[in-house]
Amino acid sequence: MNKGELVTAIANETGVTKKDIEKVIKALTGTIQSELKDGGKVQIPELGSFKAAERAAREVRNPRTGKKMQSPACKVAKFTAAKALKDAINA
Repeated sequence: MNKGELVTAIANETGVTKKDIEKVIKALTGTIQSELKDGGKVQIPELGSFKAAERAAREVRNPRTGKKMQSPACKVAKFTAAKALKDAINA
């Protein structure tokens, strides 16, 4: 499912216009991004939690050439699914 399909599905389910749903999704993703950028954590009940984690610098290999190179340290977003989501998927 892509963003357009998600917007359509939510609009059909709620009766809210697609334009308003797009605004909500944009606000949601923007808020999650800014919170993670500040080092915070976002928890959405029955869905899961997002948090920023540090990835250490490490040596990697270019798959095309086989040459070793350094990957710098960086922050990455991590998602942990809630129990309710796991149960719904496995039901």
